[in-house]
Amino acid sequence: MGREFIGLFDEWAESYDETVDGHNIEYKEVFDGYDQILDTVAASVSGTIVEFGVGTGNLSKLLMEKGNKVIGVEPSKEMRAIAKQKLPNLDIHDGDFLSLPVISEQVDGIVSTYAFHHLTDSEKNIAIKKYSDLLQPGGKIVFADTAYENENAKHAIIEDAEQKGYNNLVHDLNTEYYTFLDVLDKLFTQNRFSVSFKQLNKFVWLIEATKQ
Repeated sequence: MGREFIGLFDEWAESYDETVDGHNIEYKEVFDGYDQILDTVAASVSGTIVEFGVGTGNLSKLLMEKGNKVIGVEPSKEMRAIAKQKLPNLDIHDGDFLSLPVISEQVDGIVSTYAFHHLTDSEKNIAIKKYSDLLQPGGKIVFADTAYENENAKHAIIEDAEQKGYNNLVHDLNTEYYTFLDVLDKLFTQNRFSVSFKQLNKFVWLIEATKQ
């Protein structure tokens, strides 16, 4: 359920913000337009928002600045510490996409950036069902994450990374659980969501799903 990546993110916490700012050449295209991607997600929801994979708190900050109440969920202790240092008033919990804190109030939206791929497709289905049960009709899930339009797109992206010698990126692309848009469409639809997709950069798609 993504917990196998906690050690990686504990190690990455101190340099994460530098990576998303484009300082790591291998991941520069992955995080191309990072600020705009976060802005797009933050502008798509309002109210009481659950954020999975808070990381260092960059999206949380935008959401809170817009007057939203944010319930943050982050499995990495080091990431949580940095997020809390940036945002002392952030309500942040140790958890993951499948392990939510007890929420006693109505949730209006669920968001995440660069994280949903840590779940296998079967785990994604379990997670989306949980969120469907949590949200009222009209509630929204808005994720921005790497996904593939089809098999040809997947092979082209991996081949391009190989040709550029981006070995770390190639490893990630081959080992993380990046999925396909048609799979995501099926998972959201069967769990009572209408869903749309918009490509935000070469890697990242905006996934916007509304509870029916």
